[in-house]
Amino acid sequence: MFVMHTLYDSDAYSVTHMLANAVAIDLPLDALSAGEQLLVLPQLVRHGFEIVDKRSGKEVYLDGSWAEMFQQHIVAWQQNTPTQEEVEDTLERYAELAQNPVVMH
Repeated sequence: MFVMHTLYDSDAYSVTHMLANAVAIDLPLDALSAGEQLLVLPQLVRHGFEIVDKRSGKEVYLDGSWAEMFQQHIVAWQQNTPTQEEVEDTLERYAELAQNPVVMH
């Protein structure tokens, strides 16, 4: 299960933070104490960012070290509020990596 948070949305770009969560599984009462749940962690916990370039109709998913670098931008933006132009200049550099067409599910 993923929790998704839209961090940025403009005419040109959208940025969504995707967080992998533990999943609570209810087991029969005889297996656990009353009201207790077993948490099952995903094998590979992945947190990442999806950047959609609305102009080109393409998206890129950043995870691992790419996501860590992008997170550093977000922290800097929280400390020093950037202009929309500064944000979009940064997003444009990441969007250059985009090769996947946006597909609606």
